[in-house]
Amino acid sequence: MELVIGTKKWSTWSLRPWLVARRAGAPFTETLIALRQADNQTEAEIRPHSPSGLVPALKVDGLVIVDSLAICEFLAERFPGKGLWPADPAARALARSAACEMHAGFSSLRGECPMDLSAEPRDVELSEATHKDIRRIVALWSDLLGRFGGPFLGGPEWGIVDAFYTPVATRFRTYGVRLSDFGDDGRCGEYAARLLAQPEFLDWERDSRA
Repeated sequence: MELVIGTKKWSTWSLRPWLVARRAGAPFTETLIALRQADNQTEAEIRPHSPSGLVPALKVDGLVIVDSLAICEFLAERFPGKGLWPADPAARALARSAACEMHAGFSSLRGECPMDLSAEPRDVELSEATHKDIRRIVALWSDLLGRFGGPFLGGPEWGIVDAFYTPVATRFRTYGVRLSDFGDDGRCGEYAARLLAQPEFLDWERDSRA
């Protein structure tokens, strides 16, 4: 397997499947392409690897799989014993729903608070649209943590849904978001800290700052 990814301090889309591949123990090589290069250089470097012109892309068995969720689903099928989705059908269904909601939604949070692992944490003034996104995330996390008992969204094991919300946890840290201001009783803040303490994320973060 070859996983083609973008600049580690910025690329949330690359971070998610990279975390999943590492947690699954998948043997893969990493091809890193610098994002935000001038004169369309980034796209020119990506195109030989990815027909969409975007990263991440997973090259395996003569296939090129693009899109972070598609790559994670492939890894879940390739490594069924790694518990990347919860075993319980209800937990699995809601974990998938939460991952898809992150994959397709929260556009204001994404735009106003881009992931930047090189930035020092700071307090910023956020729009009401972003406040709405944060309230929804707190409600979602609270429901799943309460419903399945934590410490992760699908229950006791870290999985794909947690990979999808790891970039969110970095955003909350970077932009000084206090989840208690959005209805968190403490569990969501603890969960966000837990995501950022996972060994795979710490490896990614260390690389991003190298």
